[in-house]
Amino acid sequence: MKVLKFGGSSVGTPDRIRGIVAILKSYADRGDHFTVVFSAFGGVTDSLITMGGLAAKGDESYYEHFLAFSKRHLDAARDLLQEPYLSEVLSGLENNHEVLKNLLYGIFLVREASTRTMDYVISFGERNSAFIIAHTLQQAGLNASYLDARKIISTDKNFGNAKVDLAMTYGKIKKQYIQNSDIQVVTGFIAAAKGGLTTTLGRGGSDYTAALIAAGLDADSLEIWTDVDGVMTADPRRVKKAFSIPVMTYAEAMEMSHFGAKVIYPPTIQPVLAKKIPMWIKNTFNPSHPGTLVSDKEDDVRTPVKGISSIGNIALLTLQGSGLFGVPGIAARLFGSLASAGINVILITQGSSEHSISFAVQPDKAVKARKQVEKEFEHEVQSGLVDPVRMEAELSVVAIIGEHMRYLPGISGRLFQALGQNGINVVAIAQGSSELNISVVINRADESKALNALHEAFFLSDTSVVNVFMVGVGLIGSTLLKQIKAHAEFLKKEHSLEIKVVGLANSKKLIFNENGIDLDNWRDQLSASDTPMKIKDFVERMKSMNLSSSIFIDNTANEQIAQHYNEVLDASISISTPNKVAASSGYELYLKLKKTAKKRGILFLYETNVGAGLPVISTLNDLIVSGDRILKIEAVLSGSLSFIFNSFKPGISFSSIVLEAQKRGFTEPDPRVDLNGIDVRRKLIILARETGLPLEAEDVVIHPVLPDACRNAPNVEAFFAELKQADDHFTKLAEAAAAEGKVLRMVASLENGIASIGLQSVDATHPFYQLSGSDNMIVFTSERYKERPLVVRGPGAGAEVTAAGIFSEIIKIGNYLN
Repeated sequence: MKVLKFGGSSVGTPDRIRGIVAILKSYADRGDHFTVVFSAFGGVTDSLITMGGLAAKGDESYYEHFLAFSKRHLDAARDLLQEPYLSEVLSGLENNHEVLKNLLYGIFLVREASTRTMDYVISFGERNSAFIIAHTLQQAGLNASYLDARKIISTDKNFGNAKVDLAMTYGKIKKQYIQNSDIQVVTGFIAAAKGGLTTTLGRGGSDYTAALIAAGLDADSLEIWTDVDGVMTADPRRVKKAFSIPVMTYAEAMEMSHFGAKVIYPPTIQPVLAKKIPMWIKNTFNPSHPGTLVSDKEDDVRTPVKGISSIGNIALLTLQGSGLFGVPGIAARLFGSLASAGINVILITQGSSEHSISFAVQPDKAVKARKQVEKEFEHEVQSGLVDPVRMEAELSVVAIIGEHMRYLPGISGRLFQALGQNGINVVAIAQGSSELNISVVINRADESKALNALHEAFFLSDTSVVNVFMVGVGLIGSTLLKQIKAHAEFLKKEHSLEIKVVGLANSKKLIFNENGIDLDNWRDQLSASDTPMKIKDFVERMKSMNLSSSIFIDNTANEQIAQHYNEVLDASISISTPNKVAASSGYELYLKLKKTAKKRGILFLYETNVGAGLPVISTLNDLIVSGDRILKIEAVLSGSLSFIFNSFKPGISFSSIVLEAQKRGFTEPDPRVDLNGIDVRRKLIILARETGLPLEAEDVVIHPVLPDACRNAPNVEAFFAELKQADDHFTKLAEAAAAEGKVLRMVASLENGIASIGLQSVDATHPFYQLSGSDNMIVFTSERYKERPLVVRGPGAGAEVTAAGIFSEIIKIGNYLN
């Protein structure tokens, strides 16, 4: 005998019921003996509770809910059934509805609905659904009979959550099934107390009904049919990458159900555990999926962590004080006082110092729990031996669960690392000696983020996800998006990494999509957005989304955006940026950003600030970290200036070269921005700071390249006119250098703490002599590389290489966080 149970979502519509009929016919066709338990139609129990509550308040609108309830069931019967079954069912439903209508009217008249009355009210959901489906099965040719569970399940009179008399119930179940060989279609959730009073088994009680029947019949298996593919590694509504667990033990299932796994109602497990009856969790909408097997057998893989679950809203209370230390019976008094008040404790934690005991309860019980404990320890509080009970609300419990965690060192370390790297603060920790679960209390706002972070940490076979927020979609930004899209499949296949762009903004508009922005039409989406771009709003929305493994990309040169970097880092969001403003402005800000990133356990990367895609900063840091000492840095750090002076030779006018550089887009619209060395200064400041020098902008000596008349020209047109007049000046410089076998280069230099920028003549022995095109070159002279300096050379500008540099940092951050 198999016992099958179908939940409310499985029987929500006539089409879904037809799907169940097909499943049950397949069981019958292969000769399986089974009985089946049904919940109320999806949403009906809540509707019955609502109409009872409204009637008790004297609100006549309860009747509208009743009419909708009645219509829904009558319509379902008409959709599913034909004569003669239809007439029989309609008659039965109308009788039920007449009783319910009179019952609700009675509640309305007396303005009161006791738990006893409400149990009777909500029983009509299961009674209607099972009655309709039993006749639908008969119509389909199955030998099925309707069975009201009140005939076979006996309870006490604890209305709302009645306790089952197991001995009496099992006896009734055996007798019923011995006397009836046809398929019993049973109402879930409801039972009867002495005298025939209707009781209920608590929300989710239909699962419990099925488990009781399975235990009473010593069934071969229990199957719980729901709307997901078994027990999932995490809540799929919050963790998109969650997947079904093939096999788990009763103990693991018990833990998962306690910590909020919605597919298993906690009391369900006990009856089947006692009889060692295997339990399957299967999907009504995907019946071919094997689902999850829960039994006393461990899986062969011995996965250390089976799942991650949570309790979404709890309050944490703490009893502490010197009077607790070394005093026997404190815990007994504490938890005895809570038990006497009927308060269930979700989690307990106590330090070895015995100075404090913390415990979690449901929020609606928190105030009562605090009063109860303070009353119990009233004398100690008045004597100053114990502090008043501290209460913290808006918290959640997140737990990792698995029987084999005890056999693998480092599980706790991985848990806390994953939380820490995502800026999730742990308020309390609890772990039993069995190591079946490790529970942490965190801020409720971080619950989804924690579930995703832990899922990434413990289920590495699945693709890790980084969530990217990007400001600036001009040449660099659009190129970066193109690169992300082009390499998406490669990253998934080779690196198990998915880059999901969840926020985009240009100077005018912004868009967000937690599930990822479609990179095929991001331009159209951004153009169609009605949300204006304000960096404050962008940062606030990014923080409020609170996604794990988040990265902020700033592709602008905007000073206002850079002012928000510390706020972004403090929210545990890593940064990658080619924007040089933050790292080259005030030294205190530079230090603050570095410290904030370190404190939050995330990364602040700006490799593209110097040399675009060249590994300049990383090379410098590697030298320093490995113990080398930097003696001197010489660099050509501007692609535009490199092109200008690499192209400038005797016989070619300097002004024509600068004009060509401007036309090619190598320089700023006003080439003086490049030629005055301001951009080079920023890059040199950054390099100096990476070596540990607290360099400010005013500490850098810039030797002017341009004559005063050129620098002071009122506009770009006037500048080029003055520059043409100065061609002889530059020609003489080039000729003088050539006479000595040298070439002109705009060089940034850092030596003995002195930073300078200026035009230099270098001969063929110097690395800069061979520079061509718009290449950058950085020469590191160190204790280790004194005789033959370390040279980094390559394209120092351009959208492709800059975007590639940012792309590389995204991957680096993704691997670091995951």
